[in-house]
This record gives sequence, C-alpha cells and structure tokens, in this order.
Amino acid sequence: MLFTNGRLIFSDRSEDDLSLRVEDGKIAEIGGDISRRGEETIDLQGNYLAPGFIDLHVHGAAGRDTMEGTLDAFRAICAYHASGGTTSLCLTTITAPLEEITRVVRAIAAAMAEIPQIRGAHVEGPFISPEKSGAQASQFIVEPREEFVRQLLAESAAIRRVTLAPERPDALDLIARLTTLGIAASGGHSAAWDEEARAAFECGMRQITHTFNCMSSMRRRDGVRTAGLLEFALSEPEIFCELIADGHHVSTTLMRMLYRAKGAGGICLVTDATAGAGLPNESRFSLGDKECVVRDGACWLADGSALAGSAARMIDLVRQMVAQVGVPLHEAVRMATETPARAMEWKNKGTLAEGMDADFAVLSPELEVVRTFAVSQASSPDR
Repeated sequence: MLFTNGRLIFSDRSEDDLSLRVEDGKIAEIGGDISRRGEETIDLQGNYLAPGFIDLHVHGAAGRDTMEGTLDAFRAICAYHASGGTTSLCLTTITAPLEEITRVVRAIAAAMAEIPQIRGAHVEGPFISPEKSGAQASQFIVEPREEFVRQLLAESAAIRRVTLAPERPDALDLIARLTTLGIAASGGHSAAWDEEARAAFECGMRQITHTFNCMSSMRRRDGVRTAGLLEFALSEPEIFCELIADGHHVSTTLMRMLYRAKGAGGICLVTDATAGAGLPNESRFSLGDKECVVRDGACWLADGSALAGSAARMIDLVRQMVAQVGVPLHEAVRMATETPARAMEWKNKGTLAEGMDADFAVLSPELEVVRTFAVSQASSPDR
C-alpha cells in the first residue's frame, strides 16, 4: 500500500511531496516518486500523515470502564479513542481491592491478542498517598507490602506501568523490582518531598503521572522552601512527564512552563479519559464507587469537588497544545507519539521511519482525525 499526496509529520518537522509505502505492517520506504504500477494507493488529499498516537493513561470512554474487565468494554474504549487518532494505549486501572485489579489485568492480557491498540495495563494505585488521592477511592489505598506486591506482580506479563507514591513505606523496593522487570514506575498521587523523589529516581523511577495534578509541590520545611515531586520532575532531564492538556486539568501558563522546562522530548500527552469521554453534557457515569458527571467538556465527581479524569481524545490534546500553548505541530505530535514510545522503550512505535510499525493518524489541516490505521500486534513484538 502506498500513501501519496500528503504532508508527513516527523519528530522534527513536517514535509510535503513525500510518499510512504507499507509492506507487511511496516513502513518500507519513504520518498518522492516511489510509486509502482498496479500498487494499492491511498490519496491523502493534502492531509497530514502522522504516526499513530500513543496514550499511556486511559480509564475508559463511551460509558465503558476498564474496570469492567470485559472484551466488549475494551473494544468500545479502543474504538472511541481510535476516533481521536490513538493506535496504541495502556488500559488503566483505578485504586481498588487488589483482587479486582488483578482480575482486570488478566482480562487485559487476554484481550491484547484480540485488539491491536492494547499495549498492556497501567496500574494506577493502590500504592498511592491518601493525602493526594484525588478521585481515587481512598479506602482501598494500601502500602506496598510484600504480600500485596507479590499478588500484583503475578500478573506482570501484561503490566506496563505502575503509578505509585514514592514516599510510601517499601515503595523504593517496589520501584527497583518494577524496573528490573521492565515495568515503568511512575510517581503520582504523591506527597513526596524532594529527597524522597530523588531516592525513587535513583531506584529507577523515570516517569511522572498527570503532572501538576495530585502531587506535592514546593513547601516550607524548617523555615526553608523545599521542592516536592513536581519541582523534582521539572528539574530532572531524565524524567518523562505526563500532561493532560485538555484545557481543564492544567492552565495554559502551567502547560507553557512545563514545555519550557521539558521540551517536546520530555512530555507525554495523555488523556486520562474516563467513561464519560464521548458522552453528552450532563451525562452520569461511575468511576469505581463514585458518581461522576460530564460537565462543560470535562469529567467531574458529581459533587463538583474534583475532576474525575477527562473527556478528551488525543487529537484534542494535540490541538490544545498548538492553539493555546503555541507549540509547533510537529512537536505537539511528538508529545503524542515519539516521546511516549521512547518513555516506554517501544522501539517499533512513534515515528515515521523505515522499519517502524505502520500505525498512522490522518489529520486534516484543522487537526481533525480523518482516518486511523493500527497495525496488528503480531507485527510488533517489542514489549
């Protein structure tokens, strides 16, 4: 198959007058006049061709939730997010009894062979801080004691990320074990002090969950202004920062500050979408045992006390970064593609280059998704 007459978005630029050939689920060739007689051709009609978006933090969509743990729910979630250009995602659990979390992780493992978009599970909680629980169910928060860790890691084949609070007892040991297993440890829902964040980094933590949200910031201790997890993440070049750039979770000024600190190579756009994504305004849905509502394009706890994830798709975040933050299009796309792929060490994903998986999002000049292409996982053996 040959894609022609498009504007290709690379990590460092956009370029016209190039064609791209796909063979056996991989990008085989990129160039000018590379057409072959009789070849199947897709005319992009001047639209952009971007790598497929990668969302590392997805709880749900279209009234369905990852915690349902069913193939039907997973299909609905993935179909909705494909409409926003997402071709790879981590279905994300919430803080719940460990038996429930492991049940869902097993269901995700089984679904990976059926649904090409699913790359594995992101376990958000239960090893988080009660002080920074946000919309998570605080009654199910536990310390990462050995019996709990052993129960969770029995499902490690499908787990790709774990969000935890690095200051919790035994959290450093867990971070080191996750790192050894090739599972990303991400600091989040945390009240950590600067030195606790640094200790987690030294044990292998290289990611931060929904930057600015549910995390410690600068505080006074013994008369001295001391950094929290936020400032540590901003100052450490090797840390990848999630950003929910939906226009509700983080102000434009804070998004600009993060962009200035980390650049496109350090920011992973994530939706943190919950079951309310794709539902009409004032629709009701549940997040665990909490009643939530869609209001003014965002998802809230029904009492309005806190945001409950987002109602966004990845294309909405890319558009927000371009229109409101002033980021060049190729850099906004990089935050949704190459950077999360690099953060997760997914070597076959995230860029338009020969040998990479043929995951694509076709975008209009107005940055609407025209069409999404996702390669089967059988063509993509990296973890």
